[in-house]
Amino acid sequence: MSLIEDIKLEEGFSPVVYKCSEGFDTIGYGTRLPLSKAEAELILISRLSAMKAELAEKQPLILELPKNVQEIIFNMTYQMGINGVLNFKKMWNALQVKNYNEASRQMLSSLWEKQTPNRAKRLAERMAKS
Repeated sequence: MSLIEDIKLEEGFSPVVYKCSEGFDTIGYGTRLPLSKAEAELILISRLSAMKAELAEKQPLILELPKNVQEIIFNMTYQMGINGVLNFKKMWNALQVKNYNEASRQMLSSLWEKQTPNRAKRLAERMAKS
């Protein structure tokens, strides 16, 4: 048995925070909270990788777009989830024909923009410049 498998067996897994036997907030395979920035970045990288693959499977157009446009869409997806970003039908239609100004307008014509206006405006401005 590998060391990783051995620790997984001994620690058990919890997807939610729990108190360990010593009273510390813990998650995953015995990971004590709070996380370090390095640990949080590893989680971010892992989640982004899985999210990008799933979005590409559900909306292959993403792979045809320029890298900067992909990154804008991935940023949106990280915040609102895959289904959330897939609901931007008019934005996707604009992206299909490489009309980045219209895609930007569609980003700003949304509940998302009302909920997180600063982020939406920053990303829409980047989209319009694409």
